[in-house]
Amino acid sequence: MTASASDGVDPSPGTSTVVTATRLPRPLRDVPATTVVIPRAEMERSPTLTQDALIRTLPSAATFRRTPSLVADPTAQGLNLRGLAPSGVARGLVLLDGLPFNDPYGGWVFWRALPRLGLDRIEVVPTGGSALYGSAALGGVVQLFSRPITGPVLDADVSVGNLGTGFAAARVADRWGRVGASLEVEGLTSDGYRIVPESQRGRIDGDTPSNHVSAQARVEAAATDHLSLSARAGVFRETQNGGTRYTVASVDLAWFAANARLRTDAAGTFELGLFGRTQHFAQDRARVTPDRNFEARSALQDVPANDQGGSLVWTGPELTLGGTHVLAAGVDVRRAHGRADELLFPATYTARTLYARNTQGTQRSGGVFVQDLYTVSPALEFAGTLRWDTWRNLDGSQLESFANGTATFTEFEPRTASQLSPRLAARVRPLEWLTLRASAYRAFRAPTLNELYRPFQVGTVLTAANPDLGAERLWGTEAGVEATGPRGLTGRVTGFWNVLDAPVTNVTLATPLPDGATRQRQNLGRARVRGVELGADWRVSRQWTALAAYTFVDPVVTRAPGQPDLVGRQLPQDPRHRGSLAVTFDDPSIVSVTAQLRVFGPQYEDDLNTRGMGGAAVVDLFVSRHLFWKVDAFGAVENLFDRQYLAGRAGVDTLAPPFQARVGLRLRDVLSESSARAAPGAPGR
Repeated sequence: MTASASDGVDPSPGTSTVVTATRLPRPLRDVPATTVVIPRAEMERSPTLTQDALIRTLPSAATFRRTPSLVADPTAQGLNLRGLAPSGVARGLVLLDGLPFNDPYGGWVFWRALPRLGLDRIEVVPTGGSALYGSAALGGVVQLFSRPITGPVLDADVSVGNLGTGFAAARVADRWGRVGASLEVEGLTSDGYRIVPESQRGRIDGDTPSNHVSAQARVEAAATDHLSLSARAGVFRETQNGGTRYTVASVDLAWFAANARLRTDAAGTFELGLFGRTQHFAQDRARVTPDRNFEARSALQDVPANDQGGSLVWTGPELTLGGTHVLAAGVDVRRAHGRADELLFPATYTARTLYARNTQGTQRSGGVFVQDLYTVSPALEFAGTLRWDTWRNLDGSQLESFANGTATFTEFEPRTASQLSPRLAARVRPLEWLTLRASAYRAFRAPTLNELYRPFQVGTVLTAANPDLGAERLWGTEAGVEATGPRGLTGRVTGFWNVLDAPVTNVTLATPLPDGATRQRQNLGRARVRGVELGADWRVSRQWTALAAYTFVDPVVTRAPGQPDLVGRQLPQDPRHRGSLAVTFDDPSIVSVTAQLRVFGPQYEDDLNTRGMGGAAVVDLFVSRHLFWKVDAFGAVENLFDRQYLAGRAGVDTLAPPFQARVGLRLRDVLSESSARAAPGAPGR
């Protein structure tokens, strides 16, 4: 994939510009770290409906389990890059125009709160990014960039499909001299599907309906020729049913961000960003009989949370000293607070039966970084980055209430920790058609408030929190080669090796805890995650494009004090093999067609590797045709051949999505339409 053509330039690897890997605008082929870009043109042609499904078309990227956000519980939507110990908590950072979008309490990602219509491109950096971005970027960064506000634009999508799917989205934007504004709204509803296999299904099992609505507004102004200001705000509401009466979850989210950018000739550029968010997550849990014919509510959780933060980044002017240097430095701070109020409904009561649990905590974090982008010559470039972070967990407490009217209050000791994160990367181009990249880095992730204080349940499996968790730490390296050939052919090979110390993992306990929990979050010793990525883009002609990619990951536990049975086991929830192939024919005067094949190998549900899930091959299809004026008709199919495969095995087996099809209409403004079609068949992965 390459960067978007929306800036009016040819989206070839040599001219496209990316930002995330170095926090500086750089031509994609010059970036010293592996970077993959999904341009707007490719988003328009994708058969996928939600952002997480789009990200998963990259073999190096996945979300927790195989279910999309249409049916997945909001707390199970973590981002996983290169098989780095997948969990519901993301080990990768998600940014929207620089705004952290990971949940402040749990670290997961509300993918459906990120509408697609207003996006220009998505940049994926699947390598340790803590040196630039701190804790949440342990496994890499995914950044979504909004479309520029260029003038009067009106875009809209509407579609309907099987499984009771309905979707509508609209975006309007305009500019008045130095001021521009945009407004985007989106709504989706779906009846879902029967997620439990028929052989295990009981009378309580039904469909998995869900819906969401979102709206976000943005305004930007060029106050002077050197000072630009922007602000944005958004709201989001999602409800989701896991297939039974008492497996229901909902999310309410409101957020804002403001930014000021000052450019000077002598001192460089200064950028100040501020953000804040408030949200409420609610979830019902069920107790189900073995035959799945009866259920009762086992718990009700309410989790309100909020966070605030800001950053200041300076980028210096170009300096000449044995080549050219571009220095950057920055500082950022963040405060997150959350509470989990849990009401329990046990099957039987005694005097000491626990019926309510209330936990809370606050996490304050901050970091400072410095980077030198050193260009020795057009053929050789280095990037050195160093960052220091500190975080403090405080105000942690737990109140347990029992049936006899007594209560136990536990106050957790405040804890402070810090981390130094270096990164060194190099890019060498000995020949115009050949680029070599290598990097070494250290990264980390502090445990979230959710991992420290909130227990959770999936199916019949209850997992306990752990207030004594420490940070995960990663040492890693990667090296790769990229070559361009005749007729628009580009190939890439990248090898990577990561050692993850003390990963926070859901460990199966030898003896259940008093509340019935059979697993607990623990820092598990050490895991080694190594692998290789292969990719090829081939622009056969102006109309035809082929994209192929493959990722092999070998994630193995190498040390597990107190859990010797885990040594040598594969980390759960990620297959060793993932691949994709997409072929596109795009001629605006005829038709646009994308056929996509996604293949993934077997994987395990659990840490003991006893609950296996087979691999699968899935075909998706997208077709669009211009009708009249600015209106296109389109059809999209996911899982064209209705391939049935497992998504999870947490107490009860669950299925991945079946055949899904939808048809719809698109209204594209002339400005937007010319941008999306500036370079038909633009190369991709």
